[in-house]
This record gives sequence, structure tokens and C-alpha cells, in this order.
Amino acid sequence: MAFSERPYLSGYSNSFPRGVRWLLIANFAAYIVFFLAVHTGYEALFVPFYLHPGQVIGSLAVWQPFTYMFLHDPNGFTHILFNMLTLWMFGADVERTWGTKRFVEYYFLCGVGAAICVVLANLFVGSGGTTIGASGAIFGVLLAFGMLFPDRQILFSFLFPIKAKYAVMIFGAIAFLSSFAAPGGPVSHLAHLGGMAFGYFYIRSHRGRSPLRGPQTSFWRNVRGQYEEWKLQRARRKFKVYLKKHQDRDRDPYVH
Repeated sequence: MAFSERPYLSGYSNSFPRGVRWLLIANFAAYIVFFLAVHTGYEALFVPFYLHPGQVIGSLAVWQPFTYMFLHDPNGFTHILFNMLTLWMFGADVERTWGTKRFVEYYFLCGVGAAICVVLANLFVGSGGTTIGASGAIFGVLLAFGMLFPDRQILFSFLFPIKAKYAVMIFGAIAFLSSFAAPGGPVSHLAHLGGMAFGYFYIRSHRGRSPLRGPQTSFWRNVRGQYEEWKLQRARRKFKVYLKKHQDRDRDPYVH
């Protein structure tokens, strides 16, 4: 995947917004340490930080849905390279649109949401094993980009120009079908779907002047705002009734 007609800007800070920059640094730093540990016989130190669905439920290893995102396949470089390249290429524009705080919040929500889907699938149907990698969060970022910039042209597989919204649909369909075709394979397609699903519901739960851009307001904040507006209108009506009674009394000379 690659951008076509991407507005590349000069300067390090423009190419790497703060959130994307620190996520890249954290992931690559964790990969280097993990790689060295595995190839020097210390992999056991990192095993508690994998996503083990049984341990999350049985042993309350509640940190694993967070830590698994920073561990990538130590036997090759393609896993982390694909994830981080996608994070930079698609996440930068999402962060510029939303701001760093919301982007990082969204990234972790998608990653943890993907982990929750894997844990639930293991609980109910016994599928899936140990999971590592940021792919769930990355697929959430892909979804956000497709919804923010649906008509932006990207190069699918670096070869075929296609609109972002169609590329996201294709990725989602591949992950969905693959979750049935290879449920126990080395790639957690369920995590990909989970990251996209949580990302979709997060985006749709935010309302503002636009459902995607500009100042964003949470669903519950909107509900509270509507309730406050209703109370204000009710107070105004009561005041009008009170004022009318006093005006009528002032016009009546027999009322003291």
C-alpha cells in the first residue's frame, strides 16, 4: 500500500506527528530488545507479555491486551515493517485531523478491542492461541483513514490505484473470510476484524459539527447537553408563567 497524490510536507515534525512518532519509536525499541532477548535465550522474560487468552481470563493478566501490541515476530522483520509503515502512511493524516490525544486514544482502543475479540473467541469457541503484534490497532487506523478520506487515492499493494474507502472494504473482507479459512493460523485475522469493529463503533459514537472531523463530542456528552438544554427550556417556561401571574396581579387593583 502507498499513497498517491499524498500532500507530503517538508520537515520532520510534519511527516511524523508526535503521536505517530512516539508509537514508532516505542514499537521499534521494543522490537530490538525483544529480538535480542529471543536470540540470546531470554525469550521467557517476554512470554508473560504475550496475549494468552486463557491467562487474561483465568489469571487476570489484564496487562496483556496492552503489552502484546508492542511485540512483533522476532524471526523476521516484515511483521513490524508492514505495521509501522502502515502506521506512518495512514496514521499521520488521521492524527493531523483529530489531534494527538484523540489519535493515541483511538489507537489503543482498537488494539485493546482486538485483544478482547481474541479473548472472547477463545472463551466461547476455543479458537486462537498466543497473539502478538499491533495489527489490530493498525487495521483500526486503516479504517479511520478510509472514513476520513474515502476518496483519497492510494496504491493497493503498491501497484493498483484505488480509493481508500474501497481498499478498506477489501481489507475487511479479506480479514473476515480468512478468519474462517484459517482460524488457527499464524495471523490473527480475528484481531484485524476486532480492531476495525471497535474503531468503527468509536467513530460512530462521536458526534460534533461533523461525525468525523472537527471538534468531537462523545455520545454521552451529547445526551447530557440535551438534558441540560431541556432543563433550561423548562426553567424559562416556568419563569414566563411566574412573570405573567405578577403582571396580571399588577393590573388588578383589588389584589394586594
